[in-house]
Amino acid sequence: MTGFGDGGGLRRNYSTLHYLIHAPNFIRLFWRLLNDKRVSSLAKLPLVIGLLYFIIPLDAIPEFPLIGVGYLDDVIILYLAAKLFIKLCPPHVVQEHVRLIDEGG
Repeated sequence: MTGFGDGGGLRRNYSTLHYLIHAPNFIRLFWRLLNDKRVSSLAKLPLVIGLLYFIIPLDAIPEFPLIGVGYLDDVIILYLAAKLFIKLCPPHVVQEHVRLIDEGG
């Protein structure tokens, strides 16, 4: 799992391929941070709203007639929500969880 927490934290700009390869690690990180009592409810709110927007079938861009394009707004909202969630979390808590995930925990 080298490269996930390679000292630069999550604030470095990575390629889309990097994010796709490490998607399970990011999901693990988000789950750990959502369950960490050191992260405020206010910090957790953007991710929860983003997940609800992704799950609930109401969309700003309808799925029909352009198959696949309608999911674009869902992906963008979820991406921005996840990014804001990480930004609002205490940096030392994020770094601790990244380190633990890198170590296999």
